[in-house]
Amino acid sequence: MPGLDRELVEHKLPIKDGYLPVKQARRRMSMDTELKVKEEIERLLKAGFIRPAIYADWLANIVPVLKRKTGAVRICVDYRNLNEASPKDEYPMPMADMLVDGAAHNQMLSFMDGNAGYNQIMVAEEDIHKTAFMCPGHIGAFEYTVMPFGLRNAGATYQRAMNSVFHDMIGHSLEVYIDDVVIKSPEEGNHISNLKKAFQRMRQHKLKMNPKKCVFGVQAGNFLGFLVHQRGIEVDKNKAKSIIEALPPRNKKELQSLLGKINFLRRFISNSAGKIQPFSSLLRLKQEQTFKWEEQHQQAFEEIKSYLSNPPVLSPPKRGRPLKLYISALEVSIGSLLVQDNKEGKEHAIYYLSRTLTEVERKYSAIERLCLALYFTAVKLRHYMLPYTIYIIAKTDLIKYMLTRPMLRGRIGKWTLALTEFAFRYVPQKAVK
Repeated sequence: MPGLDRELVEHKLPIKDGYLPVKQARRRMSMDTELKVKEEIERLLKAGFIRPAIYADWLANIVPVLKRKTGAVRICVDYRNLNEASPKDEYPMPMADMLVDGAAHNQMLSFMDGNAGYNQIMVAEEDIHKTAFMCPGHIGAFEYTVMPFGLRNAGATYQRAMNSVFHDMIGHSLEVYIDDVVIKSPEEGNHISNLKKAFQRMRQHKLKMNPKKCVFGVQAGNFLGFLVHQRGIEVDKNKAKSIIEALPPRNKKELQSLLGKINFLRRFISNSAGKIQPFSSLLRLKQEQTFKWEEQHQQAFEEIKSYLSNPPVLSPPKRGRPLKLYISALEVSIGSLLVQDNKEGKEHAIYYLSRTLTEVERKYSAIERLCLALYFTAVKLRHYMLPYTIYIIAKTDLIKYMLTRPMLRGRIGKWTLALTEFAFRYVPQKAVK
């Protein structure tokens, strides 16, 4: 694996003023772990990823990580001191939501994964000595000639390289997030030509993919944790498996663990307006001083499991048709649902949102909580909502309420000013079929 050309990209490790090199205290390991580490070091040396380190100023410990599937050891390095001394690269990373939306509604897809992704980028020659690490026992000290995992800004460096390689294809026939690549084709007949162009670009820049993790010419697949296909976007059922198979929590600690797992799928949990009661019921139990699992909690638990077993199909918005925004506000949480009518006039979900209210926010009046839900949604989904006319569906005309205040001040003033860039229209709930 020759690696990407240094003229295209190389990883640099500048040090902020006032920081001195750090040599970490040596750590001990068992003999079995030491033998597995030695095997991995020999493999990295043979591949040319590392070289012996001499007169190193920076020196870090390794952290062996056992791979469950193969039983092999992966070498990670504790670069916390080096990362603390390195300035942050503010290169803008792509928004995962937009990439997933871009991959949906295509007839043909191909998914690829970079082969030892980070290791395809070289470390700047003057910074190689900063990556030095020490091994247990008699193995010695080494330094990386290629970019290892665990370094600050490694993701930004890789994304910058991928954007440079595929700059004219991104958004048209390809989406990429670090080392995850998906080739997409709205029409099946164009897929071979799109693949050919991508492969030619990879060959030109010596970018390598892992054949064991590549899938070509399929109609559906996993991308960034979501199942994308021609109909839209679904949550990967494997992500919800731990919740669907979970037993009812027996104490507060287990309840917190359950809520944490559910929170990962929060994009799909909120349900439509006014229907997030099951989740709110479990949240209220978490906040109570004593843990008492009752029938209402079991019912809420089963409703959430049932909902996750049949996830909705989300769809990116289509140009030329307005969006609808359902707003809901309860005593302890707020939620919203962004939808759009399809050609048949049926609503299609685009995005779900919800969050719990802070202690201060729970003291707001009912209409203020609705206004907060609108502001929260507008901030989160600005990239979806800004190009469209948005019909707000709620119990009260929020726009009229906010604009008829005697003087714009406080939180209402803040929210009103923030929402002036959107094209909002109010629709009473009774007017919606």
